[in-house]
Amino acid sequence: VFTTGDEIFSSTDKVAQLFEEEEDLLRTFSLYINAEEKNIERMKSILPVLQLRTYFDPDNPEKTLRDPVAAYKLLRRVRSQWLTIVEYTQLSLYEVYQKLLDYANIPEAEDLDDAASELIRLQEFYKLYPHNITKETSLNADEAYHMGLVAYDEDKFQHAFLWFLYSWEGLTEYSTTTEEELLRFLSLSAYNFGSLPVAIYFGQWLLNLDPTNDEVRVELSLYKHLRFEINFNPDIFTLNTKSNNSYEALCRGEVDERTSKRQRALSCRYSTGGGNPRLMYAPVKEEVEWDEPRIIRYHDIISDREIEILKNISRPQLSRSKTRQGVTKDRTSQSVFLKEDNTVARISQNIADITGLSVESAERLHVQNYGIGGRFKPHYDALDGEDGRTATFLIYMSDVEIGGDTVFPEVGVALKPKKGSAVFWYNLKKNGTLDLDTLHAGCPVLVGNKWLATKWIHEFGQEFRRPCSLSDWE
Repeated sequence: VFTTGDEIFSSTDKVAQLFEEEEDLLRTFSLYINAEEKNIERMKSILPVLQLRTYFDPDNPEKTLRDPVAAYKLLRRVRSQWLTIVEYTQLSLYEVYQKLLDYANIPEAEDLDDAASELIRLQEFYKLYPHNITKETSLNADEAYHMGLVAYDEDKFQHAFLWFLYSWEGLTEYSTTTEEELLRFLSLSAYNFGSLPVAIYFGQWLLNLDPTNDEVRVELSLYKHLRFEINFNPDIFTLNTKSNNSYEALCRGEVDERTSKRQRALSCRYSTGGGNPRLMYAPVKEEVEWDEPRIIRYHDIISDREIEILKNISRPQLSRSKTRQGVTKDRTSQSVFLKEDNTVARISQNIADITGLSVESAERLHVQNYGIGGRFKPHYDALDGEDGRTATFLIYMSDVEIGGDTVFPEVGVALKPKKGSAVFWYNLKKNGTLDLDTLHAGCPVLVGNKWLATKWIHEFGQEFRRPCSLSDWE
């Protein structure tokens, strides 16, 4: 069966398309079954007719075939029967259905593992237990067991343990996962995490179920021996809720009160983009999100209709987003650079009007859809070289229920996606050097579907619009 190889997990929109794919699969499978049942009934009806034609005596074939006419009739009859059987069996839609399946958009096994891996990364980032992340959609014992195996393979033994425990508690008579398998991995996960008493507890439980398991007996002896030599006994049942860095803290909503107070002092206004004639009678709503570096949010700069057009143009062209190191887990999304058409050209012109910058040397509009746990780790937009990305204009094409913020860890600012709005900042100072405070990131999407459109504006063409400076700090 053909599988996509499109890394479906890295685009929420492509995952959503599986609902339609599933419906088509089940509908065509039902039609296939009905057609085959009708054909089987036809074959059943012809079988007695074929059998009635038989007068061959299987106990004494040589006696029957003394008569050459009988031999001829046997040859003719078998030939006729074969042709009839071929005719009816060729009415089967098996080959046609197999060809249909070849074109089905089926996720690969790697997609399933990668999706599980992204869920585990969400747990790590937002400090979530299995019962937290499955609050809206529960997993059965077999599904939770797979989550545990993926976490175990990635050496994330605490999360593996918690998933195996969740699976164990959900075991039913219909589960394919066995209690022995779960007890085995519960013990191994606890041992690898360093929680020896827990490893001994579940290992002993497993040994009680199967006293002949010599491997578990040896492991238990090792655990009991190590227990008296190692004083460290981490709590495998309780996650560490402390943020590892400012990026995680901002994404989790841990904003410094001083930052909030400073933001409250900032202003908003109607802007004409420095007196642009196209904005004189329809000024844009401008809100200062941060003063240094200056980060501006523009409200209602793209319509719902334009957003849907951009999405529809992008969907067939989306492919896995890359970083400078290629495809990595630092960036979980799919994206495309759009060719200029009327809609894209109109949006680009609007960006030029609002910012007062030339878009002649800018990159094509870049549309991006984030996947399961979609994120983009802290990075700079500016590129090396003479014609670097002097500015970024980031358009939010969707709201995001939980997560998905754009954060600036160096200054402690978190910006929530708001459909139809855009944020703008300069990546380079006027002297052409990188503004280190523009380090930014896309927080993992916990609930929702995040769409962005980005215009990276380059230095060339801005000589008279944003004149260079010789100052070291400007």
